Amino acid sequence: MLGLGNTVHGFSVGLSAAGGIPGQSPKAIFEQVFWVFMAIGTLVGIVVIVYAFYNAVKYRDEDGADPYRDSSKVVRPTAGELPGSSGGGRKLFLSFGISAIIVLSLIVWTYGLLVDYETAPSEIDEDLTVDVYGQRFSWKFQYPNGENVTNELRVPRGKMIQLEVTSTDVFHNFGIPKLGVKSDAIPGQVTNAWFAGNETGTYAAHCYELCGAGHATMDAEVIVMEPDAYREWYDNTSAAGGAQTVSD
Repeated sequence: MLGLGNTVHGFSVGLSAAGGIPGQSPKAIFEQVFWVFMAIGTLVGIVVIVYAFYNAVKYRDEDGADPYRDSSKVVRPTAGELPGSSGGGRKLFLSFGISAIIVLSLIVWTYGLLVDYETAPSEIDEDLTVDVYGQRFSWKFQYPNGENVTNELRVPRGKMIQLEVTSTDVFHNFGIPKLGVKSDAIPGQVTNAWFAGNETGTYAAHCYELCGAGHATMDAEVIVMEPDAYREWYDNTSAAGGAQTVSD
């Protein structure tokens, strides 16, 4: 496929049934990170709010007196002094310890998932690797059989598709919002992206890098087809004499 400069892994997301394995869809990875952080953040928030209300009720002033006006009734800590026999010191170290364990665990877990972000799924067939060329102001898609189509990308439903994205002139950015795909198109470099469309239909692709006067019209259609319909279309393209057949 494309042989321009060095291949780089750009921002690319998609839909995949795989989970927790190398090559997992970046969209699935980011969704996992979001929901785990959301759940832990919500739990911590509940604990903090409940504990604050508990102490507000426990130590409320019932008789209207202000104990802080009578210095003999108040033991004020000095700067740098840890809480004494009340157990506050243990609570302090316990809270810091738990917080450190949670934060470090999240860092390690998130880093492990992001390693998968840089790894393409192993199930991508070479027949489903499409070259994407950005040029002012259109998109050209080149299939493995040599077929070239402008502003229309056809893919089979439920199959992992790899895009090798580049540009013939200036910086562009290829994105399919509904399918969660977004990848830089850089002159002289190739950016890999992968996705799978799980529902048939027509989706809009846009350029997300300001590239000139026609930037707003640099759009394309992505048509997700049933596998049999896609195979029939692929085998009957003008350059398909000797093209390889897309497998089920």
